[in-house]
Order: sequence, then structure tokens, then C-alpha cells
Amino acid sequence: MKLLLVEDDAKLAAALHRGLEAEGFAVEVTGDGEDGLWRAGEGGFDLILLDIMLPGRNGYRVCADLRAAGVWTPILMLTAKDGELDEAEALD
Repeated sequence: MKLLLVEDDAKLAAALHRGLEAEGFAVEVTGDGEDGLWRAGEGGFDLILLDIMLPGRNGYRVCADLRAAGVWTPILMLTAKDGELDEAEALD
């Protein structure tokens, strides 16, 4: 399985990358919303792990832009946010 990890916290991204690769996944990592959007649109990923609070373009916008472009790759959103409004925005 090929995964795209879009996470701006370098330590967290490195830990997730190591753990996912140890489980047999092929992982590409980027730390910026703009680059994440470009890579997700270009590249045959089976899953996108997407942080919400990113530089350049936040995860909500990346997700919305991917869906608007017809990219239906499953997305798991990573966040420390826990409010009901945050959940509703992510689902929208």
C-alpha cells in the first residue's frame, strides 16, 4: 500500500513514517499543504494521512480541493483539535 503523509511537525512525521514503513507501507512525506495537494493529485496513493493545521493550505482546504478535483482517495485527518465544530468542518 502506498501512503501520503502530510504533516508539518517533523518529529511526528518521522515517527509515523518509521512506524508505517515497519508495517510494510510505502510512505511519502511532505510538510506543506500546497505540496500535499499537488502530490495527492499526481500520485496513485491508496490512502492520505492529512494533518489539519498545515502551512500554505490547511488540511480542510486540501481535502475539499481534492474532492472538487475528483480525487476520491480515502483520507484520514490527523489533529489535536477535539471540538464538535472541527469535526463538522472535517466532514463537510
